Amino acid sequence: MCPSQPIDVNQLNQAKANVTLTQTLLSQAIEKSSSDPTLAEQALKQAAEEIAQAQTAVSQVQSAIIVQKSE
Repeated sequence: MCPSQPIDVNQLNQAKANVTLTQTLLSQAIEKSSSDPTLAEQALKQAAEEIAQAQTAVSQVQSAIIVQKSE
C-alpha cells in the first residue's frame, strides 16, 4: 500500500477561482442582458467555460481520492 497523498489543494484553488470568475461573468450577463445582449452572450459563454474547467479540476481531485482509497 502506498502512503496517502494529500488532496491537491492547487487544483481545488483553481476550481474556486473558476467559480469566482463565473459569478462575476454571470453578474455581467444579468446587468447587460437588456442593454447589450451580445456582451451578455459572450459573458455567458465564458462563464460556461469556467464552469467546465472547475468541474474538470474537481473531478481530477475526486478521481485521485478514489484511487487512494482503493490502494
